[in-house]
Amino acid sequence: MDIVAGGFDLGVRNSDLVPADMIALPLGSARRNVVVGTPSYLEACGTPKVPQDLAEHSCLRVRLPDGAIYRWPFEKDGQSVHIDVEGPLTLDEASLARTAALASVGLTLAMESDVRDDIEAGRLVRVLEDWTPTHAPLSLYYPSRRNPTAAFKAFVDFARRQSGAGDTPSRP
Repeated sequence: MDIVAGGFDLGVRNSDLVPADMIALPLGSARRNVVVGTPSYLEACGTPKVPQDLAEHSCLRVRLPDGAIYRWPFEKDGQSVHIDVEGPLTLDEASLARTAALASVGLTLAMESDVRDDIEAGRLVRVLEDWTPTHAPLSLYYPSRRNPTAAFKAFVDFARRQSGAGDTPSRP
């Protein structure tokens, strides 16, 4: 989407997708999806070794805002595959999928940052790790302006402080 043509002041997208003519402010570090399940689920149902093994598992599906079911993306050695998983639940909120996974209902695909504490505590276990690549960090981006509004400037300054970025935004 063209934020200028759309009348927006700024946008957020993967840093590697920010248009070259925009100012980019990194928001955090690289991100990664992980497939996780409880130790008891994996003990009872086995551990998938390749994405196609998910056909033999109960997976927690997430419905996107447009009504589509999210297809789980995987990549390894230049090979990319998207899997339409099957399972007992289709949810419209990733946090509910995490809760169901913690209840041993099945495997879920989650942002690693959302389940990091559960993994570190041993409540959830990563599977298919070699198939879940790292994604570029998010960036706030906006066009160069001669006279930004005070509110816009205050928001960008706040975002810069929260992200730990220095005083100089970057250009992709």
